[in-house]
Amino acid sequence: MKAIILNLSAWVMLPIMDGFAKYLSTSIPVLQITWSRYFFTVVFVLPIMIFFFRKNLIWTEQPKLQLIRGLLLFCANILFFYSISIISLSKALTLAFIAPLIVTALSPILLGEKVGLRRWVAVIIGFIGSLIVIRPGFVEINLASIAALGTGMLYGFYLIVTRKLHNSDNPLLTLLLTGIVGGVIGSIIMPFVWVEPTVSEWLMMSAIGFFASIGHLLLILSLMYADASKLSPFGYFEIVPNIIIGYVFFDNFPSLWHFIGLSIIISSGIYIFRRELQNKPI
Repeated sequence: MKAIILNLSAWVMLPIMDGFAKYLSTSIPVLQITWSRYFFTVVFVLPIMIFFFRKNLIWTEQPKLQLIRGLLLFCANILFFYSISIISLSKALTLAFIAPLIVTALSPILLGEKVGLRRWVAVIIGFIGSLIVIRPGFVEINLASIAALGTGMLYGFYLIVTRKLHNSDNPLLTLLLTGIVGGVIGSIIMPFVWVEPTVSEWLMMSAIGFFASIGHLLLILSLMYADASKLSPFGYFEIVPNIIIGYVFFDNFPSLWHFIGLSIIISSGIYIFRRELQNKPI
């Protein structure tokens, strides 16, 4: 129960981060918002690592994978923050939920895992769900929706790299290195896009890093009490606070088609998780 509470709490924190990002996107460049997410993550996480987890500050055994992981998440965040600057939080997150489907589709190639017919069918059905959300031919497809799908694709690759790092590096070290990679890359870009924030915008930019840090720390703590495979389906709970924030603060509420597509994507993802737990190729 403790693992579930920690995990669900994390999925409440991260949509709050997204809400601040969407609000700031009206006046601050998306790249600057992304930079703040990483810069302030390092500001908040580094002191925690030094004072409470100093023994975990051991250099990574796989620096190349850590760099790739950081780059993937940095690019995924850029695409996601861009998408929510134009479309609703719930639509962007729903389309990004294709990430587990991407992992399943690519795991035979990148992880050497067997994927049976039933899981392939679940992947195809999940992608159909994303098409229902976008409804090509019925509504105009915009770049923001494509960016949200791109977020899911990049996050799928990110999850694959994370699996490879799971048995080598401490999760807290991985969190810190991911923040450093994004912070360094973002800092290089900042002189070309920087817009001077107001005091309130600085506070919201720092809040983005704060809620990102708290959310990921809660996820790491939840994994101390239960396996990732058992907690993965709870990640879909993120859509609940996401919809609430979108409705209360941005007057966005999902359409019926959105809910239908979301249900299909979530059902496909949960089915895939269950098949992976059973470890059957069919």
